[in-house]
Amino acid sequence: MKRRKFLMTTGAVICAPLAGTAWSKENFEITRSTAEWKAMLTDIQYKVMRREGTERSGSSPLDQNYADGTYLCRGCDLPVYSSKTKFDSGTGWPSFWRALPNAVGTKKDRKLLRVRTEVHCRRCGSHFGHIFDDGPPPTGKRHCLNGVSLKFVSA
Repeated sequence: MKRRKFLMTTGAVICAPLAGTAWSKENFEITRSTAEWKAMLTDIQYKVMRREGTERSGSSPLDQNYADGTYLCRGCDLPVYSSKTKFDSGTGWPSFWRALPNAVGTKKDRKLLRVRTEVHCRRCGSHFGHIFDDGPPPTGKRHCLNGVSLKFVSA
């Protein structure tokens, strides 16, 4: 019985950070059912935006896009990042040093056995990526984003 309790407790501790997602526990201005999200998104978009997955590095054409314009949330068309804050991080993902005002929300992400800052759309909760402390001035932040979560509109 002690071994069973130990295994169950250990499994719960290991799996607890993986349970649920931010968007399923918060109230957002725009909400959709799982069926509605799946109908409007591709499989990879759904995996990233609704299940906090990650696209393959170098797979997004937005990584090398440096045209003037605005990046919108693919889930609700909210303007979230300006091309003026985009930079080449060399990571293979679109990177920005700041979001537009009142555009994103954050939460602690404890997956992968370390704490990171997850960034998502403040209006619909779609997952964008993570924020790291190794970006350029003036913020020193790197918003490392999944291109499938974004749409680009040229100026």
